[in-house]
Amino acid sequence: MLPAELYRARETREIDRIAIARHGAAGLELMRRAGESALRHITARHSGARHLLVVCGPGNNGGDGYVLAARAREVGMRVSVLAAGAPASEDAAAAAREYRDSGGEAHDAESGAELPGDADVIADALFGTGLGRAPQGVAADLIARINAASASGRAAVFALDMPSGLGDGGRAFSPCVRAHATLTFIGLKIGLFTGDGCDQAGEVLFDDLRVPGAARRAVRPVARIISPPELPRRNRGMHKGEAGRVLVAGGARGMFGAALLSAEAALRCGAGLVTLASEAANLDLAALRRPELMSADALTANTPADIVVLGPGLGMDEWGERVFKKFIGGDARLVVDADALNWLARHPQKRADWTLTPHPGEAARLLDCDVGEVQADRLAAAREIAARFGGVCVLKGAGTLVVDGESAWLCDRGNPGMASAGMGDVLAGAIGALLAQGASVADAVWLHSHAADLAAQSCCGERGLLAGDVLMQLPSVLKARETRAPRSAIIPQPDASL
Repeated sequence: MLPAELYRARETREIDRIAIARHGAAGLELMRRAGESALRHITARHSGARHLLVVCGPGNNGGDGYVLAARAREVGMRVSVLAAGAPASEDAAAAAREYRDSGGEAHDAESGAELPGDADVIADALFGTGLGRAPQGVAADLIARINAASASGRAAVFALDMPSGLGDGGRAFSPCVRAHATLTFIGLKIGLFTGDGCDQAGEVLFDDLRVPGAARRAVRPVARIISPPELPRRNRGMHKGEAGRVLVAGGARGMFGAALLSAEAALRCGAGLVTLASEAANLDLAALRRPELMSADALTANTPADIVVLGPGLGMDEWGERVFKKFIGGDARLVVDADALNWLARHPQKRADWTLTPHPGEAARLLDCDVGEVQADRLAAAREIAARFGGVCVLKGAGTLVVDGESAWLCDRGNPGMASAGMGDVLAGAIGALLAQGASVADAVWLHSHAADLAAQSCCGERGLLAGDVLMQLPSVLKARETRAPRSAIIPQPDASL
């Protein structure tokens, strides 16, 4: 089980500093623990491996690699070390000396030494968290060759702390090591779980290196992984008015399906009353698909609602703008999605009680920047949206982030099959319904992503996953997360003596 707390590199370095300064954990000893931990994980995952190649950089990540190499020699593995520069820190230099004292030899990559072609496992100890820009020169060439060996199937790639070339915010520079697994130390790095990090890191493993808990508690995490939510079982006397009233406003001509998906998701997530407010020409269509839905003309609707989901299928024409302006100034709490976010970028305002659900393109429009800037540091982008516009920002994508003015959460569920039309519409409806019932935005994000994972596993795989598949999986996911067992029915038994 991974811990929930997520950190940037600077926070883990601060934990490391506190552990050394206040708790007597020597830096070289932590390096030894990291290298020994790496060997344990490599041998557990690759028990048949005979030749380990360790690619060491000049910093402390390289020091971890030298320890790994020395310990691997001690257990009888054939070990090659390729060094990209001399050790630059005292601890790394000490680790390199220990490796050489064990009889090991380090080949200088800067002098043209090649990667051996018969390595079973390549350990990436080039940079870890110590690089904030694209690798260059010899390091870039080494990364390209590591990736080529991995792509050919010749070797498994195991990264220490972070894949070299992966930025702190989850952006993969070019080039960047693409690892099969990453063993990260002391604290989980958020960049491993969002943006490009989800692909570059492979399976994420963790070792706290026995750093005292007091050192970690002294540093506030930048985010937490969302825990599986617990939903209360409903009281038997509940009526539909107590289960939440949701209105979905959108569904312009040609985009009615988006609003319909969102409204049906609100129903499937337990909202008691759901109204689909759309273009007048579409009013009769909702009943044909889902007769439980009420419908209304979006321009004249006056239906009471606890939550308004504004935006699915809204469009960017005059009708869409009129609907946006009608509902954006209302009293109900809002979930602002899809084209409503694009209208918000044109007509910015701030509210404390809404939830904004941009994908990276919509986030870039809200921040007046390009998508690359958003993806380079997704947490910073989500925080800036929450600061500028208020409320809660849900920045969708790999490692979806939920950020308010104080805290941040990351969803570690979901799969690439969710990159298809309608997924965001289903999420918006789910958020609206669950907020109306007293759950949190983070709860809704987790449940939606988990439903997508179950749908991909049970019926159609990732490539063929549709938003409607997730929609149909939501009720069973919610049922599984209910916390109180139903009351047992007491059935009178016949008297056997009669």
